[in-house]
Amino acid sequence: MFVDLNSDLGEGCGQDAALIPLLSSANIACGGHAGSDVTMRATVALALRHGVVIGAHPSYPDRAGFGRQALVMSQEDLQASLVQQLQALQRIAAAQGAGVRYVKPHGALYNEAMHDAALAAQIIAAAQGVLGAPAIMGQPGSVLLRQAAAAGLQPLAEGFADRAYQADGSLRPRSQPGAVLDDAAALDQVRAFVLHQQVRSYDGKWVKCRIDSLCLHGDNPSAVRQAVQIRGLLDELSVEVKSSLV
Repeated sequence: MFVDLNSDLGEGCGQDAALIPLLSSANIACGGHAGSDVTMRATVALALRHGVVIGAHPSYPDRAGFGRQALVMSQEDLQASLVQQLQALQRIAAAQGAGVRYVKPHGALYNEAMHDAALAAQIIAAAQGVLGAPAIMGQPGSVLLRQAAAAGLQPLAEGFADRAYQADGSLRPRSQPGAVLDDAAALDQVRAFVLHQQVRSYDGKWVKCRIDSLCLHGDNPSAVRQAVQIRGLLDELSVEVKSSLV
């Protein structure tokens, strides 16, 4: 048994160098909510050094709000931004002999694409137009993953180790209490994901949730400590940490 362990990197607010050796996939910010040519180049180099699969982490072009608020934009403007972000990371990765293997939207773009068919289609079109046939990462059962599969792209179902869930399987908003899990709760959630393909919602209901990848948010001050703990738990459970894209 194996599971991927991913994190959002290159955002300028995490401990990337300490975190990346513990991961199997890196979602690299490519200029929308965070990131620059300098940070992308450094993060790609770190990923290559540690044998970590490279993914793109595009967002609404919202550096002031860290991509966590949906922007009102025309389809043309949003598409242009997504293409620009993906091209930037692709160019930098190619210069180091690497490829961008998957796309995982960030923040509000991620949350909206899980149920908004038109937005999901835009993300997939940008991903295919720039990267060819990358995998697409998102929430299990989401519109985004269903459309990715229909388009012939590999869907990667993702569960969050450090975030609480609602009874409908969506993430508990950060504005609500209990949205970010402490160490013990995160370990319990990882155990439920990998052993039972389910997650316990904030109000105590069990939700079926088969995943391919576990996410730890790189901007969480506890990310490195939690990653070490999660790796230890997965070792105890005889679960290998690796990407299905290797």
